[in-house]
Amino acid sequence: MKKVSFIFVLFLVFFTGCAQKCDWEGHELLIERNHVIDRVNALFIATDNRDWASVKACFSDSVLFDMSSMGGGEPSTISSQSIVDAWDEGLKALKAIHHQAGNYVVKINGNEADVFCYAIATHFLPNKTNKNVRTFVGSYDLHLRVENQHWRINKFKYNLKYIDGNPDLEKS
Repeated sequence: MKKVSFIFVLFLVFFTGCAQKCDWEGHELLIERNHVIDRVNALFIATDNRDWASVKACFSDSVLFDMSSMGGGEPSTISSQSIVDAWDEGLKALKAIHHQAGNYVVKINGNEADVFCYAIATHFLPNKTNKNVRTFVGSYDLHLRVENQHWRINKFKYNLKYIDGNPDLEKS
């Protein structure tokens, strides 16, 4: 009986230690998942605020950038500064920009993460036609990696589903 009790105690010690380790690893994974989602949200919020320094900080120095679903040419690796410059110029005429993202699917593997999310972007520009809004509906496929202890986006793909509203907003 003592032998069975001793084995049972050893089993409990081992199992408890494993359970604590598994819980800790799960806890760490949840924390990193939140950091990844925070970085993606920071990109959208900084874009809406036209805070180009913060937008640039969300990206790696070079990014595999793919806006081909919107007629943006073939995917290519470009600098984060090129992205910021293009967005600054392309969004300059608008009165307001609003991004809303969700339905995040995050897969973390060490210091790298893949993120899928739905997103809606609304552009607003009052004009004489009263067709003041253009809405983009689609999803993003993003890849991030840890650089200098921060998650940075190094692959960015937008998947347009449809555009609603005034497609020629800036010309109205």
